[in-house]
Amino acid sequence: MQPLSPSRRFSDDAYDKRGILKKEIYEQELARLEEELAKLQRTITAQGLRIVVLFEGRDAAGKGGTIKRITEKTNPRIVRTVALGKPSDRERSQWYFQRYVAHLPAAGEMVLFDRSWYNRAGVERVMGFATAEEVALFMHTCPEFEHMLVEEGIILLKYWFSVSEEVQEQRFQARAADPTKRWKISEMDLKSRELWAEYSRAKDDMLQYTDLPYAPWRMVDADVKRHARLNCISNLLEQFDYSRDLPPVPDLPPREWAHDDNRIAKPHESYIDRLY
Repeated sequence: MQPLSPSRRFSDDAYDKRGILKKEIYEQELARLEEELAKLQRTITAQGLRIVVLFEGRDAAGKGGTIKRITEKTNPRIVRTVALGKPSDRERSQWYFQRYVAHLPAAGEMVLFDRSWYNRAGVERVMGFATAEEVALFMHTCPEFEHMLVEEGIILLKYWFSVSEEVQEQRFQARAADPTKRWKISEMDLKSRELWAEYSRAKDDMLQYTDLPYAPWRMVDADVKRHARLNCISNLLEQFDYSRDLPPVPDLPPREWAHDDNRIAKPHESYIDRLY
């Protein structure tokens, strides 16, 4: 685990003996940040912002959990997630960036990519799904592609979730032991356990080409999930000058109750069993 920052928000008594933020403090801070996301959401729509946020990193680094916390209390029509699966034969014949372009935001939208075009620099390279020539072409054209996005007025944020080999293995073991989480372990995940060093070299090469002045990588220490989520959301919010006013309380006029006694009741057998 990384040492605690001297600029951390809370005092020592907010952390347990392992240096992890206590659950009740974490939940309170998450609720505060969720309010801030609601404020940011209003600014996104009011100003017609177009925002792309990339979440990359090791398997089991906690990207999905952070995305879930961002989207849990926001409007899915404004803040949406893109998590593309394996490309089809047709998509493999397209310009590499083409299937990602189709998911870019319109005005008033923020799109969260749960993995992105950086698949080519990572999993496709390490697993041999892309040739050395295709990877080299990606490294040289990705900065041009991202420059076009930024020049077009799209706000591009890139987060890399960094997790240690020991913590990743702990999370794999926990998933394997939990029947509700075993689906998270794919054949690719199992293979990645054997190729830790290869993924490290791929990451280093990718950063060398794509850590750009106009689209820098923001590294997230993800060994502690609670800290990673709060740190990432806080940093995301810091990138915007948004209104700090909460959405106004809607004016709900007195309700006129229908009391429609003439309606024909549904047959009892139409209802499902009331088990709870």
